[in-house]
Amino acid sequence: MSGINLLPWREAARKKSQQNFVMSVVGAVAVGAVLVGAGYTYMEGRISYQEERNAYLETEIKQLDKALEEIKTLDANRKALLDRIAVIERLQSTRPGIVHLFDEMVNSLPKGLYLTELKQDKNKIKLIGKAESSARVSSYMNRLNSSPWLKSSDLNTIEVDTKNKDGNNNLRYFSLNVTQLLTSGNDEENDNGY
Repeated sequence: MSGINLLPWREAARKKSQQNFVMSVVGAVAVGAVLVGAGYTYMEGRISYQEERNAYLETEIKQLDKALEEIKTLDANRKALLDRIAVIERLQSTRPGIVHLFDEMVNSLPKGLYLTELKQDKNKIKLIGKAESSARVSSYMNRLNSSPWLKSSDLNTIEVDTKNKDGNNNLRYFSLNVTQLLTSGNDEENDNGY
């Protein structure tokens, strides 16, 4: 048995084993490259799909931002219109007030008393005038208080004019405040029966 030479067979088996190993490595590298390529392609597809979704969302967000700006503009316009309507309604409700004020001033004015000055600040009215006696001022205040358009007459000052030559007819200078009651125009229309 010592005459059998196994070296060529071992050499051939070694070469065959090396070839199988190289083929396995090349196959593994090829499969790895294919898997890496497939993974890369898949990930690129997912990334581009997500980028498309992001672009779509950004477009929609821009459209919504424009819509929000329009809504804000509409809200501002609406608020401005409501403010204007409120001012107009307030003016409409107080429009007859000045007519009633002057009407009450004339109707409640007793003989022997006249006004020299009338100042109005919102619904507060300051009356300055002259009277023949303090009783006439008191009567005027009572008439103002009984008016449906005025209330709370309050006497500030009353002074006697001593510069008048006729001592029996000394005039009294007076100053009083009164509050105007402002009612809406609808109340007045209802009172008139319309």
